[in-house]
Amino acid sequence: MSFGKVYGYIGNPRTAVVLMLAKYFDLDVELVEMGGGKFTLEYETNFPWKKIPAFIGADGVVLHQVTAIAFYFAQQKPSTLLGTTPAEKASIIQWASFINMDAAPALSAWWMPLIGRQPYNKKAVEKAEQDFVSYAGAIEAHLAANTFLVSERITIADIISAAILTRGFQYVFGAQWRATYPAITRWYTLITNQPFWDTIPAAPAVFIEEAVKYTPPKKEAAPKKEAAPKAAAPKPAAEEDDTSKEVKAKHPLEALGPAKSFPIDAWKRQYSNEDTRPVALPWFWEHYDPSEYSLWRVNYKYNDELTLTFMSANLIGGFFNRLQASTKFLFGCLVVYGVSNDSGITGAFLVRGQDALPAFEVAPDWESYEFVKLDASKTEDKEFVEDMWAWDKPVVVDGVSKEIADGKVFK
Repeated sequence: MSFGKVYGYIGNPRTAVVLMLAKYFDLDVELVEMGGGKFTLEYETNFPWKKIPAFIGADGVVLHQVTAIAFYFAQQKPSTLLGTTPAEKASIIQWASFINMDAAPALSAWWMPLIGRQPYNKKAVEKAEQDFVSYAGAIEAHLAANTFLVSERITIADIISAAILTRGFQYVFGAQWRATYPAITRWYTLITNQPFWDTIPAAPAVFIEEAVKYTPPKKEAAPKKEAAPKAAAPKPAAEEDDTSKEVKAKHPLEALGPAKSFPIDAWKRQYSNEDTRPVALPWFWEHYDPSEYSLWRVNYKYNDELTLTFMSANLIGGFFNRLQASTKFLFGCLVVYGVSNDSGITGAFLVRGQDALPAFEVAPDWESYEFVKLDASKTEDKEFVEDMWAWDKPVVVDGVSKEIADGKVFK
């Protein structure tokens, strides 16, 4: 018999906690993949904050927040995961809340900018690291004197906390950090080696040698001016052929050659110099050849982690900076829709050729986005492209209209 639906996605540590407990207590739950700006009407009606994980029980119980759902699941069958005394139960809530609400935001603000998931600001990242260090010191001191966070047995406080800290071990807790915090490392190893941990893929429970470092977008060096070559005697044909062996590495889309329908720069000039709806878009559809170009919907995967809309716009700007190597093969717009703490990123791109990845994978954070190929012969796909490039209509998400707050054009 179905116990209910869990809303979240595989790979999200908090969702993994809920799924692990469902399996641990043999609860029949259905995972409804949710996140990245994709929300069903049922979900939005019950969870207007759009946070995951969330749960709707077969009996009508509606819960959000990982700690609340974990407690509810653990109460379905007898176990020691919730402690055995009122004091232990209170301590479990204390530690789960502390890690989830205090330590986790500082940790996210530390590692996310380093891998391009949030705009990078050196001072902000250093501040986040310092904040997390203060929390880690308290956790280390406690675990230096205790095997687990609460009592002498594993509780859901340990499961929730270890799942949340996986991102730290995945990205920033290098060998030097682990040596500084041996009690946390010992505890984390113990929890993630329990049989239930591998039942659901949360995040890699592995150790890294060094913390990831922020890599700024590469700037193409300006071509050097060369002096006019001196006249020289003609080379033999064979010698001339030898010089052709040194070929500079090219962008993979260079092999397609110039488009016969229209060069992408011609469209960029139309878009920049003409009114979008009445002039530029009709020109585009008149010249567009789907055998030479393709259209793609681009969605940010982690909309549930976005906060202020101006920061989301900065995130787009950083992504566009890292796409500069593909300028000759790409045009598109990404917009931020909604309001602060309830927003998303989506947009439409024109790509030379039929595959999006050669154009986008020049950016290290391209995997943070989802690419869906569009068909211009379908009315809804054509309208989506026009709306994204014109910016004059709200974005419709699961039947709900959301105003465009900001956006950027890649051209």
